[in-house]
Amino acid sequence: MSARAIFIGGTASNAGKSWMTTAICAWLRSRGVAVAPFKAQNMSNNSYPCRGGGEIGRAQVAQAEACGLEPEPAMNPILLKPNGNGSSQVVVNGSVWKTLSARDYYKHVNELRDHVIAAYRRLARRFDFIVIEGAGSVTELNLRDVDLANLGLATRLRTPWILVADIERGGVFASVIGTIGLLTPREKALFRGFAINKFRGDRSLFDEGVKTLETRTGTPCLGVFPFASHIALDAEDTLAIDTGPRQQARSAPSIAIVRLPCISNATDFRLLTWAEWISHPPLREFDFVILPGTKNTMGDLRWLRQTGLAGWITDQHRRGATVVGICGGFQMLGRRIEDPARVESPEAAAEGLGLLPAETVMQTAKTTAIRTAWSRGGVRFSAYEIHMGETTVDAAVQPFARLDDGRADGACVSGIIGTYLHGAFEDPEVCAETFGVEVAAVSKADHYRRLAEWFSTYASRLDFLECSE
Repeated sequence: MSARAIFIGGTASNAGKSWMTTAICAWLRSRGVAVAPFKAQNMSNNSYPCRGGGEIGRAQVAQAEACGLEPEPAMNPILLKPNGNGSSQVVVNGSVWKTLSARDYYKHVNELRDHVIAAYRRLARRFDFIVIEGAGSVTELNLRDVDLANLGLATRLRTPWILVADIERGGVFASVIGTIGLLTPREKALFRGFAINKFRGDRSLFDEGVKTLETRTGTPCLGVFPFASHIALDAEDTLAIDTGPRQQARSAPSIAIVRLPCISNATDFRLLTWAEWISHPPLREFDFVILPGTKNTMGDLRWLRQTGLAGWITDQHRRGATVVGICGGFQMLGRRIEDPARVESPEAAAEGLGLLPAETVMQTAKTTAIRTAWSRGGVRFSAYEIHMGETTVDAAVQPFARLDDGRADGACVSGIIGTYLHGAFEDPEVCAETFGVEVAAVSKADHYRRLAEWFSTYASRLDFLECSE
């Protein structure tokens, strides 16, 4: 393993580890370094297929893009996709391995650690620098013996590491001092300093705070990084989805997006910035209602009925709204879903919403593929599929799109649209065709450039990137 490396740990989930990892990747690339990202274990239903096969977490895809690389399974060898019933689908090296409860998962820790180390070595042989992202808090003491993704990995690889803390959520002194106080001697020997993330306002107001933290911990502050509202990155998981109140432009149609309990690939809606996220029936009418993808189609379908949203959606359709289903949402719109192998649910079958003349059967083999497709209006766009089911649509129904090999995708009837194509509505022209409104395109390359500049501007020291064990 010849590559240098840095490990990015956090005081908690959503502290900014993915953000900081992506920033360092973008900055190193801007300096001509051959750099690659790595996250041993990720828990997220936001995933993406690799062009060479398999799927990984969406955050590692963004990090690969920031490095100028094609995503590959070695960058995220273990992906846990929660089913919403206490179990997770375990994806190893890009392919479905098992479905396990958390307790059963930890019984396989030694075997899984071998996969992690092997994946890291594959990257380390090919790149000059590896930026490793941790998972959750680095000091989860109850999980120390079964740690695959945090300081157990850093100490095993003898990798220097830094700590990222989120000042926006409060408690930054306790989280930084407490985390460092819980380190073992081996962990502390590799520790290079801490970064304060998501600061709002005058950063000089925290100068005394920095001195206090440095004095109490005996370690340097690597920078106080401001909240960067001008930079947009793909969300790692649902914790990072912005579902706050939106202001709708006068010319834009009203759109409701159902926040399913096991929602997946919420990045599908990055361009629909004014849409309203809902988890119960609103007392208003919408022009469009969107059912997103889900890791547990039948479980979330049951939730729709329990909350009254199932009836509300069909009522919205009767009142003139167009209902759009993507992947699992597409499956829900049909007449029936069967799961004979119990792939996602303990139920063998469930009645769908009955809005599309289609039926779905869950399969044990997962479809993961990047697609090029043509919309009904002739728009050529890129998209991807990640699903377990196979949906049969009545022959007379018009498809949502045609794939570049001529096969049909999805189904469209009056006021109902269903598709398996994640990413379709990340294309401005497809959005315009479907929703009747012009939306601004998002330049990922521009945001990665801004992120590299953000990092270099606010990092108070960079020597931690020049050393490794």
